[in-house]
Amino acid sequence: MEKNFVEEITWRGMLHDAMPGTEEHLMEAMRSAYVGIDPTADSLHIGHLVGVMMLRHFQLCGHKPYALVGGATGMIGDPSGKSAERNLLDEETLRHNQNALKEQLSRFLDFDSKNDNAAVLVNNYDWMKDFSFLEFIRDVGKHITVNYMMAKDSVKKRLSSDSSEGMSFTEFTYQLVQGYDFLHLFREFDCTLQMGGSDQWGNITTGTELIRRIGDGKGYALTCPLITKADGTKFGKTEGGNVWLDANRTSPYKFYQYWLNTSDEDAEKYIKIFTLLSKDEIDSLIEKHREAPHQRELQKVLGREVTTMVHSEEEYENALAASEVLFGKSTADDFRKLNEATFLDVFEGVPQAEVALSEIEAGLDMIGALSAKTGFLASNGEARRALKENSVSVNKEKVKEDYTISTSDLINGKYVILNKGKKNTYIIRAN
Repeated sequence: MEKNFVEEITWRGMLHDAMPGTEEHLMEAMRSAYVGIDPTADSLHIGHLVGVMMLRHFQLCGHKPYALVGGATGMIGDPSGKSAERNLLDEETLRHNQNALKEQLSRFLDFDSKNDNAAVLVNNYDWMKDFSFLEFIRDVGKHITVNYMMAKDSVKKRLSSDSSEGMSFTEFTYQLVQGYDFLHLFREFDCTLQMGGSDQWGNITTGTELIRRIGDGKGYALTCPLITKADGTKFGKTEGGNVWLDANRTSPYKFYQYWLNTSDEDAEKYIKIFTLLSKDEIDSLIEKHREAPHQRELQKVLGREVTTMVHSEEEYENALAASEVLFGKSTADDFRKLNEATFLDVFEGVPQAEVALSEIEAGLDMIGALSAKTGFLASNGEARRALKENSVSVNKEKVKEDYTISTSDLINGKYVILNKGKKNTYIIRAN
């Protein structure tokens, strides 16, 4: 092969464990590998990105990636790293989620190429739905012993947990279903490698065992480390929950901010995992960042690369402009360039007061805007003092007491930004 996949993901810090012989197997010819993706939502979140980036690098190294949507396994629930069973989904929801996930995956993987290594999306529901229970336990179940299944860490941890209510038979059989997926892909598509997070090692090796016992062949396993944050908090989580790839769930501005706010230690790790920059580019960037960490060059490049890849160049530019609006020297024109959703994201948590649109159309005096109509400042007297001290601005432009807010001041037809000094920001919302 033109590029060594194992070498590539090793320097990027994306290799946790690999079955002996995996690297040599991949260097012999074009190979096929898959990563399983949970379809319980109609969007990926950034926790999925490590597996997706592994498939991306796999394809860039000349191999053929398979993204397996776990429609069948999504109906069961994987015990790995979980303390409770997941909700089960109906087929219609799973199909909707699959289509949405493929659209997102196509930003990372080339599904349309005429090349032999074009990516393929498969759903294990398609081959599991016609399997009867009797057929499954006869053709698959009898080849794996209960002792073998009980020895898996994911099962042992769940059974020994004090808070656990035990494990249902349904979840116990999960590793058999996932193992069969590997066997099926091995038989149908000559897929010889399964990749996943390090918590999936037990499930993946059950697949290699099935291939060895009834597939008359050899399967390989490769896992990546579970991504953590230096401060111990969970990667990909914010106060609002997961950081999603769907712009309607996590706006491009908030998405960009997540990467921009990473610590220096995390940024050095993430830039290798979540971008396609070369080793030389990254080494040079890290060195430059260490010389002047206050400039946050590493975080800015990380945010640019990932936001552009997941959303677009245009959305990245918007997110960048929005960041400058809040933290830089911005003007009213900068605010007007923001769409309403980004505007609200930028000023999330900033106090707001509603004023009737008719009052703004008639002209709203500054005392009313600062105090009487909004309560932003405690009294009319405080409002007058602030205006005399020249510390009040409307949409970042300094104003005096004789200024009148009119419809021409409205951003997106409904917002006015008031500032008292540098730190106190208020929003008037025309209603």
